Amino acid sequence: MPLAQNVPADKLISAIAEYLKEEVREVSPPTWSLYSKTGIHVDRVPTQTDFWYIRCASLLRRLYIDGPVGTERLRSVYGGRTKKGMINEHFFKAGASAIRKPLQQLEGAGLVTKVAKDGRILTNKGISLVDRIAYKLLKDLQKDMPELNKYLPVKVQ
Repeated sequence: MPLAQNVPADKLISAIAEYLKEEVREVSPPTWSLYSKTGIHVDRVPTQTDFWYIRCASLLRRLYIDGPVGTERLRSVYGGRTKKGMINEHFFKAGASAIRKPLQQLEGAGLVTKVAKDGRILTNKGISLVDRIAYKLLKDLQKDMPELNKYLPVKVQ
């Protein structure tokens, strides 16, 4: 079975975002997400119209790869460097609300669950979703580029 690590991250995230947009009713952007920045290190609000679904898909992939992860560690992952006038650039964490709220919606959909004092982890339903989409993407990639078969650790029929 192919894993999420065997598929390019951008293609996996966009495929999961499309699935979430069409199939999962519990995941929907709140009204404030159109007007707020995702952290202190960002200059503007997100320009993509489906930013919320992309963030949810990215969080699903991150939880799949890293296991139980808390909001504070995810803030570090989604953070970045910023320059404030003449002061040297420093790293700043991302905003917690743009991470916590999507995680809460994914919990409502049954894809994520809390683990006591460890953070959040994917449920069996969430793991199945990511694996299923990764399998479809890997199958399409192997069909489009047969030369990839010698590099991929998993052969898909």
